Amino acid sequence: MPALNPAYADIVELLVAVPEGDDAAVAAVRQRDAQLTKPPGSLGKLEELVEFLARWQHRAKPRLANPMVTIFAGNHGVTAQGVSSFPQEVTAQMVANFTNGGAAISQICALHEINLRVFELALELPTGDITREAALDDQMCAATIAYGMEAVAGKPDLICLGEMGIGNTTVAAAINAALYGGTGADWVGRGTGVDDAGLARKADAVDRALALHAGALDHPLSILARLGGREICAMLGALVAARHQKVPVIIDGYVATTAAAIAHAINPASINHCLFGHVSAETAHGKALAKMGQVGLLDLGLRLGEGSGAALAAVMAKTALHLHDNMATFDSAGVSGKAD
Repeated sequence: MPALNPAYADIVELLVAVPEGDDAAVAAVRQRDAQLTKPPGSLGKLEELVEFLARWQHRAKPRLANPMVTIFAGNHGVTAQGVSSFPQEVTAQMVANFTNGGAAISQICALHEINLRVFELALELPTGDITREAALDDQMCAATIAYGMEAVAGKPDLICLGEMGIGNTTVAAAINAALYGGTGADWVGRGTGVDDAGLARKADAVDRALALHAGALDHPLSILARLGGREICAMLGALVAARHQKVPVIIDGYVATTAAAIAHAINPASINHCLFGHVSAETAHGKALAKMGQVGLLDLGLRLGEGSGAALAAVMAKTALHLHDNMATFDSAGVSGKAD
């Protein structure tokens, strides 16, 4: 097997040498939670969300003063295979829609006071058509991962990873098939709403890509370069940087989960600081989560992308933290505690 390109050495090191979470911060959260005017455990996953924030922010008093949704946008050469209901130019048009406040994610973020940042990744230069050539060379893949690390430069205290890219559910399916086995039909879904013929084209495109690149899929980062997209590379970089900067992460749907799958394949512990915001209606998303031993926080039948499911999970986290910080304690409310 060919050796892994040295361009990836620093990335692999960052994924392997990951900082641990803060158990003492979690203990402090639990101590306060036990004093709040409610039965122990009665807020269920909301209590777990506060512990999650504390553990990965390394703060006994976690905060959400600067939560952020990041959308990484990229274009894909595989759209030439008729795998999407929409043309490639829609990627750039939707980026403008995000910026102008017209998209669902724009409205979610505005309503709930969550910062929104959009990163355009060479939209004028689609990746290679994976049925005919590699999506990216190793140097460009590594450089795009490094670029994604800049997402934490604004010092968010929570980052939600989302994406936009016509054709990227086909790319996600190819990566998952390479990581976990199976055929295109096992991993493709309807994405932008393709009909049965479009679904068959997606499955065929994945199968042809897997056959073409079969000799070069020996490492998760090689899989990413041969079959991936710039937005998946950048989301991987953001995920890595967040871990080292003590920023918890919420992952969106199928495509964003694929970035986490690359990290998980290198070191399963490297995604411990990640929460999966929802399980998508894109059928293979639940299967991909199960391969990593994960479940989505929400199940709302979403398949929009854009970070929308992750943002809604962030709303739940904000609610959980607000309750933790502002509920009365038994002492302050003059409420009798649990009987002995």
